[in-house]
Amino acid sequence: MKSIHDFELPENLKKTLSKAIKLEWITLFYLLSVVILMYLVMGSSQAMKSAWLEDVLSLIPSIAFLISTKIFRKKPNKEFPYGYHRVFSISFLTGAVALLGMGIFLVFDSSMSLIKAEHPTIGNKMFFGQQIWMGWIMIAVLLYSALPAMVLGFKKLPLAKELHNKILFTDASAQKADYMTAFAAILGIIGVGIGYWWADAVGALFISFSVLKDGVNHVKTSILDLMDRHPKTIKEQKDDEKIEEIKQLVTSWEWVKDANVRFRENGQVYFGEIAYIPNGDIDLDQLHQGYEILRNHHWKIHDFTIGPVKELPKW
Repeated sequence: MKSIHDFELPENLKKTLSKAIKLEWITLFYLLSVVILMYLVMGSSQAMKSAWLEDVLSLIPSIAFLISTKIFRKKPNKEFPYGYHRVFSISFLTGAVALLGMGIFLVFDSSMSLIKAEHPTIGNKMFFGQQIWMGWIMIAVLLYSALPAMVLGFKKLPLAKELHNKILFTDASAQKADYMTAFAAILGIIGVGIGYWWADAVGALFISFSVLKDGVNHVKTSILDLMDRHPKTIKEQKDDEKIEEIKQLVTSWEWVKDANVRFRENGQVYFGEIAYIPNGDIDLDQLHQGYEILRNHHWKIHDFTIGPVKELPKW
């Protein structure tokens, strides 16, 4: 019998995970370069400050994913009999709370700049004997912060869906949408350049509300998952059809009169219970065979109990 202690991703998903890890390392070093460059050129621009803080925050999902992939492979033990799969759920919650907190701070900070009518200044600097408006440098850095991130985001999205990994999906989605942050900041900088001082704060406010919205949505999703709700698909947040498939499979067996199932998410995999009303005598060999069929039905159906009952529980 396949043991939960022997959990391994299918061969095709091992390659997917390796690819995701490689992309996250690339993302980490790329974001570090973005953070350094934006810090050097942001000056007094509120929009640049908001974009910079968002990029600093973007480091968290990548770091959390890389740490989690090291931990989740550990085998169950006496201290952690269910294994370490939920480390991905904890990482997802950590990143979501950080995003929410930063969103609240950015909305407050940007609003105060607008209320106080703070006039940012974007000056000139000498480069190779030529005076260049720093706004052009800021715009170039913002484009550097957005375009490669978009590519990385698009590459990671299908991997996140295959792995059913929400921290990776959150990271990919945020990077895919980074162009909006950069565009808002660019408009703010151009607005300041043509004399609209408020454009910078408005651009920063747009970025702030985007961060806040994502933070609220991700915190809600992560909390509901930790409360053991019915497993959901990553993108559409619909009930995962795999659970209904398990129920139909069990009820199709001749020795089962009726059955009910319930599962919850533990990181990338599902844990749950299956209760069935026997159709005749209980045969342990049939039960053993049924258990193996279910364990091999799909890699996400990882750990569960299956047992006979007189009356089905109302799950």
